[in-house]
Formats: sequence, structure tokens, C-alpha cells
Amino acid sequence: MTTVVLYVGRDCHLCERAREEIAPLRDELGFDLVEVDITDDPELEQSYREWLPVVELDGERVSVYRVEPDELRRRLPPR
Repeated sequence: MTTVVLYVGRDCHLCERAREEIAPLRDELGFDLVEVDITDDPELEQSYREWLPVVELDGERVSVYRVEPDELRRRLPPR
């Protein structure tokens, strides 16, 4: 099964919205979801903070600032 990674941070309202938006896509497209909280990790903070939330698939960014359902559907056909 494919794994999608969602990078989030504490007190991030866009991250909360991304969580809500990605849940139905997970059911539709059948991927595993790993959520990574970058809070208090200096390396992750430097790499991701200005882009949160970040959605990655196979180490490649799919979207930043929000979930892009059409892009996920393009990369992950329905099961």
C-alpha cells in the first residue's frame, strides 16, 4: 500500500483543515497516512515550517498550504 505523509505543526489552522480534507481521500484512494508533527524538531522546522501543511508521496511534494485532491487522484488511482 502507498504511504502519504502529511507534515503538520502545532497551532496550525491550515493543518487542521488538511487533516479533515485528507481523511475522505484516504478512504477513496486506499493509502496509508503518516502524520509528522514538525514542532520542536529544528531540522524539520527549517525544511517545512513556511510550507505547512505539506503532503508528500514517495518523498516528493504533492502539495503545500492545502491538500490538492485532484493531484492525489492523478498520482493514486482509486483502488
